[in-house]
Amino acid sequence: MAAKKSNSMAILIFLFLLCHINFSIVESASKIRARHPCKTLMFYFHDIIYNGENAKNATSAIVGAPAWGNFTKLGGQNHFGDLVIFDDPITLDNNLHSTPVGRAQGFYFYDKKEIFTSWLGFSFVFNSTEHKGSINFAGADPLMNKTRDISVIGGTGDFFMARGIATLMTDAFEGEVYFRLRVDIKLYECW
Repeated sequence: MAAKKSNSMAILIFLFLLCHINFSIVESASKIRARHPCKTLMFYFHDIIYNGENAKNATSAIVGAPAWGNFTKLGGQNHFGDLVIFDDPITLDNNLHSTPVGRAQGFYFYDKKEIFTSWLGFSFVFNSTEHKGSINFAGADPLMNKTRDISVIGGTGDFFMARGIATLMTDAFEGEVYFRLRVDIKLYECW
């Protein structure tokens, strides 16, 4: 009889703990979904790719190309295989000639033959009176979508260990030489 009572008590304790764990998981999951950004920012960055004739104004250059491409003109097949390094100005509005508040520095490469898409790895580097430090980004950029999200994977200075999401929108482009991206940043981890 004592063994049955002991087994029943063990089962009750087990069920209690199981329910407690399940409620804790559900509660923490709802907290994650309900979070609001601790900081929101919006910038534009302007990419002027070197095309063999614009060395004075270019802010990016092809540094890797497949056999069918070259270093002064983006390759065919949706630019598949091209690797571009950039050091672009960041502005608060969409005017290329506005005073830069920082630099977008990094790379992108075109990673699919079938569709126009790229992968980005870059930082916004700030050294202004308003912001100091950097925000780091990485992710896929399916260029044909109106908006694309990439991850904010860290930062330094004012953005120390920042985490969040950046929504990219192509704001303007001129052929294959110039494009401007609008970047809406929502940080969910701010220190």
